[in-house]
Amino acid sequence: MVMTPPSAAVSNLLISVVIPTYGREAVLVGTLKSVLEQTYPAYEVIVVDQTQQHEAATEAFLAGLVADGKIQMYKVPWASLPAARNHAIERAKGSILLFLDDDVELPEGFLTAHAQAFEGRPEVGVVAGRVFDRMKLSESSKPEIEMLPPEAMDPGIAWYHIDLVHTVKPQRVLTARGCNMSFRRSIFEEHGLRFDERFAGSAVREESDFCLRVRKTGLIIWYEPAAHLVHLGEETGGCHDISTRSLHYQTTFYRNHFLMALKNLTPLQILRLAVSLFDCHVLGNPPCNKSGSPIKIMTRLVFYSAGLIQACLTLLSPTGRDGRIFSQPPSA
Repeated sequence: MVMTPPSAAVSNLLISVVIPTYGREAVLVGTLKSVLEQTYPAYEVIVVDQTQQHEAATEAFLAGLVADGKIQMYKVPWASLPAARNHAIERAKGSILLFLDDDVELPEGFLTAHAQAFEGRPEVGVVAGRVFDRMKLSESSKPEIEMLPPEAMDPGIAWYHIDLVHTVKPQRVLTARGCNMSFRRSIFEEHGLRFDERFAGSAVREESDFCLRVRKTGLIIWYEPAAHLVHLGEETGGCHDISTRSLHYQTTFYRNHFLMALKNLTPLQILRLAVSLFDCHVLGNPPCNKSGSPIKIMTRLVFYSAGLIQACLTLLSPTGRDGRIFSQPPSA
C-alpha cells in the first residue's frame, strides 16, 4: 500500500523503497521503522525476504506491517542480492525505485532528497546518495571533499578514488553504492536493464556493473549528498552469508571485480583495473593497507588468479547469459 501522510506534498513522484534482506533480525526491524518514519507524501515499501526462518519477534513485527498495509513482503527460496532487486523491480509501481540495505538508519527528509534530485532533470537516471559507514565514522576527521578527482570517472582505476562518504558537493559520478541508490523507472522499462544475478558471494561490484550499463543509455549518475544515511555494516546476515575469511568469499570478491571489468571495460581499462586490484588487494598497498607477509601475499594471489579464471568461465558459460538465474517476472 502507498504511504500518504497528510503533510504538504513536496513531489508527485511515487518512490518504491526496495529492501532485500537476508539473515537479519533486530537490525531489519530498525531499518523498517526508520523508513516508515519518513514524511515524504508518496512511497511504498517492498521487502524481498531471503531468510528462511526469522526469530519469533521479527516474524510477528513483519506480519503486523503486512497486515496493516505498511509494507509488501515477498518470500523467496534463494539468497542472491541482485536477484532480490530484480524480483522487486518486476513488482514495484513507483516512478523512482530506491534500493536500500537492511541495516541502515535514515534521517528525516531522506526520501525527499532523492526525489528532488530527479525533478526537472530528465538527464539524471540514477541518484547516488551519501553513505556514512558506522565502521568508518572514526575517520570523520578526514578532510571533506568538494569535487572528486578526475580519476574517479575513469572506470579502469576509479574504484580507489570514489569517496561517497567525505564528498560534500553534488556532482556526476561513475557509480552509486548499493545501500543507497535510486533509479528512474525508465531504466527498467524502456531500457530493459536488470541486475546481473551472476554476481555472487558478497555481491561486490554488482551495483557498479549496473551503473556502468546505465551510463551506456546516455543517462547520468548524480551524487546527492543531501540524500544521506548511516550504513550500520552488520557483520552477520545481509551479504555476509559467508565468512569474509572463507575461500568462497575471497574468490568471489576477485571474480566479481573481473566480471564487471570484462563485461564493461575496454582492454586497456581492464588491464589498469587488474593492476590496481593486484597492487591494493594482493600486495596490500594503500588504500588497502593489508599485511605484506609473503605468505599472505601468495595466498591472496591464488584467490586473485582463481577469481580471474572464474570470471572468464562465467562469461563463456551459456547458463544465465542474460544475467537472470533466480528471479523471474510475475506470471501474467
